[in-house]
This record gives sequence, structure tokens and C-alpha cells, in this order.
Amino acid sequence: MNKKTSKRIGILTAGGDCPGINAAIRGVGKTAIVKYGMEVIGFSSGFSGLINKEYSILEENQLSGILTLGGTILGTSREKPFKKRTRKFSDIDKPTLIKKHYAELELDCLVCIGGNGTQKTAAKLTSNGLNIIGIPKTIDNDVWGTDVTFGFDSALGIATEAIDRLHSTANSHKRIMVIEIMGHDAGWLALYAGMAGGGDVILIPEIEYELDVIYNYLENRAAKKKSYSIVVVAEGILKPKLKSAARFISQKIRKHTGLETRETILGYVQRGGSPNAMDRILATRFGSYAAELIAKDNYGLMVSKRGDDISSVPLHEVGGNLRTVPIDHSLIKKARGLGICMGDYCVPLS
Repeated sequence: MNKKTSKRIGILTAGGDCPGINAAIRGVGKTAIVKYGMEVIGFSSGFSGLINKEYSILEENQLSGILTLGGTILGTSREKPFKKRTRKFSDIDKPTLIKKHYAELELDCLVCIGGNGTQKTAAKLTSNGLNIIGIPKTIDNDVWGTDVTFGFDSALGIATEAIDRLHSTANSHKRIMVIEIMGHDAGWLALYAGMAGGGDVILIPEIEYELDVIYNYLENRAAKKKSYSIVVVAEGILKPKLKSAARFISQKIRKHTGLETRETILGYVQRGGSPNAMDRILATRFGSYAAELIAKDNYGLMVSKRGDDISSVPLHEVGGNLRTVPIDHSLIKKARGLGICMGDYCVPLS
């Protein structure tokens, strides 16, 4: 028989939305209530809900039917309570308000579901004496300390399907199609989608590209009667970001090669909609494990996945770090072996 507790926990979702958040909320809440007899509070709109004390009690029946839903039933925001404010807001000490409301609500733990910024805030709240558990989510797959975040696999499917569709248009019109994939500082999504979608050029933030290399590669393809090309770019390859990365690359290719080129910016559609089966399972595993950590009084941790095992890492190791694509990653090596151009150099086409 599972040991019942009288713990009261809070859950919030912060940062950008992504597929699987509701599955994670369900995983935490149902396990906490059904298995451990805890009381669960849901805060509205990320850390803003804790700052403004906006919350509701989550009953077990409210958590039924949300597994497949996109978005988050709690709402989200990009509120960063430790960010320095202008003088206009200098009288509002948000971290102190958070601690005050945490104590007034008699919380035993706060579960923070979010990406890098959320985990950084979670680490700071831990150092301020609060019991915190982090759950990593982001389509960028760039949270340090875990092999994968939920949301990534669903976004990968969406991005890959978009590239598949562009093949038809590119082939019909004999043109170059440049597609922009999300990823500010890490190119996981662009790399995986580019490989899965048969991209000819893949540009990610981790590899510095040279425009002349790209021009020569595409001109060489055209000279060898390859009637079209697909160029996949991560949004973060252009720094500072003065314009869309896809638009910049597309304009440069068109101007310097004379080849007909069009760009597509996939945008927020990558983050929306229902999570796929893998993300539902991963988010559920993350949420359930978070509840188990709380039941064992293990705090200051972020749930993570290493291999097929769900475990945890200290939040103080996660906060402020970023998981980027190693330049010697096996998939990059495979791409080069297939003759795909990564922007720095290209294997000559036979």
C-alpha cells in the first residue's frame, strides 16, 4: 500500500507553450492525489500566479481528459521574478512576494514546468529556501541535464512534415526553398528535422557558416542537374537577429547565385497542437516521477531522462546552462557523410 501524506503542493507552467504540458500536469497531479493523497494547487500564468496569489485547487477529476490537449490549462507567462526592474517597479520585491505566498498557502513544494529560464528561476528559488522540483519542457531540446525534453518530438514531427511538403513545391517550380525552424541557441530541432526531411543544407547556431560555401554547394547541385534544393536553417544562426534567418539566407542566395529562391518561416505552428504519443508518455513519466520525489522529501531537483531511465539532477547544476549540439555529434557526421552541407564546408558532389 502506498504511504499517504498530507502534503500540499503547487504546480505552475512558465515560458513558451509546447505539446505535452498538460500531460505533465496530469502526471504530477494524478500521482500526487491518487497515489500519495496530496493536495494540489495550480497557479495561473506561470510565476505571475504565485506573485499575485492567483490559484485554484486541482481536483483529480479536473485532470482527466487533458492528456491529449495542447497548451496548458494553467496558462503561462514569461514573468522572470529575479530580473532587475526599472525604477518604476523598484517597490515590488517579487521573490519576497513568492516566498510570502508560498508560506501563506502552506506549500510543501512547488513544481515548476518550463524551459531554461524557468529552471534558472527554480534554482534561485531553491537557493532562497523553497522546496522546488523542476520539470523540463521545450521544443528546442536545449535544457541541460536531460537527454530530451517533452515537446521536442511533437515539434520534430511538425517540422519534418513541413519540409516534406516543401519538397513538392520546390520540385514543381525547380527552385531553392529555405525553411526556418525554431532554435535560438541550439540547433537540435533544425538538425533532426533537416535530416528527417531530406534537407540538402542544414544550418545550426553551433556551426559557423560561410555564405560562399553555401553558394558554391547550391550552384554545384544546379550544375549537376539537381532540379531543386532544400535549405533548413535554425532561427538562431543570424546574430544579431536583424531579420528572419530564412529571409536573410534566401535573399543572399538569390542575389549571389541567380537561382530562384523562396523562404518559409514555420514559426509558432511548431509549438501548437496535441502532443504525439512519445511526448505524452515522456511528460507523464516526468510528472509522475516529480510526485515521487516530493513524497520522498527530495527537493531542489529537476527531473531528467538519461538513456531510458527517468532520474533527476540538482537544479543548481541546471540553472544558467544550455544543452547545445556538439559539433562532433554523430548525426552531424552522418549528414556530412551523405553529402549534406552544414555551412562550414561541403563534401564535393560526385
